[in-house]
Order: sequence, then structure tokens, then C-alpha cells
Amino acid sequence: MDDQDRWEILGRVAESQAGYVTTAQAEQAGFHRNALRHHAREGGRLERAGRGLYRLRFYPSSPFDHVAAAWVLAGREIAVVSHESALELYELSDAVPSKIHLTLPRRYRHRAAPVGVHFHYPREPLADGDVRRVHGLPTTSPERTILDALEAGTQHEQIEMAVRQAVDRALTTPQRLRAAAAGRAGTTRSMVERLLRE
Repeated sequence: MDDQDRWEILGRVAESQAGYVTTAQAEQAGFHRNALRHHAREGGRLERAGRGLYRLRFYPSSPFDHVAAAWVLAGREIAVVSHESALELYELSDAVPSKIHLTLPRRYRHRAAPVGVHFHYPREPLADGDVRRVHGLPTTSPERTILDALEAGTQHEQIEMAVRQAVDRALTTPQRLRAAAAGRAGTTRSMVERLLRE
């Protein structure tokens, strides 16, 4: 495999991950770690984005690059953006999360979260309808996002704003929010009902 083939393979991987690639993915594409360091020097094709993480230097940036980087590091096959980070992607409320929130399957609960990342492990796995693509990232649905953030202790004003904006922008409906809340605790259901009446 020649150099151009390796870059094409790496480019395809990076394109599906907001421009990011892990060291392991680059090695699978045929790059040695020394080559990665070489290409991450000033003017090179890569920039180092964190431990074990690189980004294609000329890939278009986004305001959500920090979320994409955390998602790639956590494991793109298993991680889903959730809670306040999902509110941020949907641009619901003006919550500014202090950490990046990702939901992982419960069997990964012993995995250590990278610095600045908070992992959540729901008792029940996320259903297909619980996940959507937002800005190219797998993200919990608006209903799931609002309920998870509410139960995790996000400020009441932020949840109220998120509900109002989600309904106003047709990201959800009162019926879908009520249906999603049906399996939650009574306090969560009553809070959602109160927010929908306001």
C-alpha cells in the first residue's frame, strides 16, 4: 500500500468522526506512531488533539469539536452524546456543561472516563428510537435528553427552556414527551406535566 492509499483510508475514517482519528485507527490504516508524530509537526497534515488522538489539520472545524473528540476517544461504536452535552448539540436551553456527557452500555461501567468527560450507564440499554444523529454525532433523542438532564439535576430553568424550545422548534411534541416520561419516576412525570402546562 502506498502513501496515498494510506491517507485515503485515514481520510475516510476521519470523515466519519468529525476529522478525528485515534492512534490505533491510524496504525490500522498503515501509519507508524513515528509517522504520526512527524505529520503532527507544524505545517503537517495532522494536529495532536489529545492523548492517542489526532485531527486532520484542514478538516472544517465546528463549535462541537470538543464533543466529537470525547466521543471518538470513548469509543465511537459504543458512546452516545447525552444529557447536557446533547442539549448543547440540539441548542436547547443555554446550559453550558462543565463536562462532556456520554452514555455507554452498562457493561462498560468500569471504563475510566477521560478528563473532562462524564460517563452515564443506564440500567436499560438505549433503544433505536432513543438515538439520532446531530451534527454527525450519535445523540440521545430530544425527549430522552430532556428527561436524562432533568433526572441528573440540570437546573430547572434550563429544563423549562429546553422543553419550550424543543416543542416550539418541532423537535418533539407534548405527547412524545409524556410518552417518554411514562416509564420514569413519578416526580419526573409530574415535573414534565407541569412544564408542559406552563
